[in-house]
Amino acid sequence: MPAALEVLIDHWKSDPHATYRSWFLWPERLKNFRSIRRGLNQVVEEIDRGTFGNAYRGSALETVVESVAEQRQIFRGADHAFLWKPKLRIPDIYENADNQRAFARLLHACDCCDTADAVIDAIRRLDSHAIKGLGPAVANLLYFIHPTLVLPFNTAIVRGYNAITGSNVKLGRWEHYLSMREGALQLNARHREQLSNDLRAVAGLLFDVGSGRFEAPPRADDAAAQAAWLADLARVREESAVQARRAAEARDSDTTHTEIQGWLRDLGHALGFDVWIAANDRSRVYDGAALAHGCLERLPAALDGAAGGVRLIDVVWFERDDGHAAAAFEVEHSTSIHSGIVRMLDLALGSPIGERTALFLVAPDERRDEVAQQLRRPAFSRVASLGIRYLPYGELSKHRESMARFGSGLKPVLDVSERL
Repeated sequence: MPAALEVLIDHWKSDPHATYRSWFLWPERLKNFRSIRRGLNQVVEEIDRGTFGNAYRGSALETVVESVAEQRQIFRGADHAFLWKPKLRIPDIYENADNQRAFARLLHACDCCDTADAVIDAIRRLDSHAIKGLGPAVANLLYFIHPTLVLPFNTAIVRGYNAITGSNVKLGRWEHYLSMREGALQLNARHREQLSNDLRAVAGLLFDVGSGRFEAPPRADDAAAQAAWLADLARVREESAVQARRAAEARDSDTTHTEIQGWLRDLGHALGFDVWIAANDRSRVYDGAALAHGCLERLPAALDGAAGGVRLIDVVWFERDDGHAAAAFEVEHSTSIHSGIVRMLDLALGSPIGERTALFLVAPDERRDEVAQQLRRPAFSRVASLGIRYLPYGELSKHRESMARFGSGLKPVLDVSERL
């Protein structure tokens, strides 16, 4: 009979509402890694230049931390540790320049290293400054730099780790975090075939145990407790199956992200462009075939080193004569508008797409005000200045056939979209 923890992991992986399926396998997660890492680089640059300022709101750090906090349930609340609390004077990186520079050195050191020892040394150097209010929550930022070396951190993960291992890890102390990280690595190594080299898998398991979705396995010598625990696992699985069926029924009645990409693909071809579909969406099925059917197999060589960010944009239209990117589309069906704008900001700052390319956020009609509100944020002034446009589903649905039949170039799409 499999060990109890192996049984738990199998149940956890099959639960559609546990973090394994809802976050670990979430396609949007991959799109945010690069933009979060670039955002952290911007934080370091601003601190080095002395332009970071003494407030959290409107800073480059706010943009990055909000992107992290929107990474599904496991990172909700990740921004709490970085919110400026003036009565407590924490975290002390906004008004203390030395602490601010120490924080920047940690981010820079971790970005430039590639070993666990180097990451731990950088953490210990930061810890030696004893910065008030800045504890292991920083690990949630470092995870996006080194997902195989740094374990995410929050209250639920700590509770889950203690429940599974019988440890007594405390919140808020780096030495306790490093001890938990080492134990989680050992746990991950013992169950590598069920988990992953990426520590978000074991972190998700600990989170779901710590948040009460699953109970930790009981002692192996307690047969009655083992039987009750297995019965509870079966109940959770049945409840999840019912919830999954209901969610599937709701999705069937709604316009999907993939369908919008398919509309943009077909419209781009009709208007005379070559079309690129996001690398992680290419195999999705649309209209009975792969979404990337008839699209570019690789990005134009002219993009050079910028291709890393471009390849994950939902849809890109390229001019057929010179390979210039004419338009880039980010579809925000139900995911955060903020995340889509962050990816556009990443492109504007780090690739040829931006200055000479029309940028579109494609979203449901009812999300217009949300798009406008996000674009007015000071942190997004750079991408807003590039003329990013809002293309509502309704206008695309209503006019796409006539645009495809009678239009050419970008003008038809510009006509039905708007600058907010």
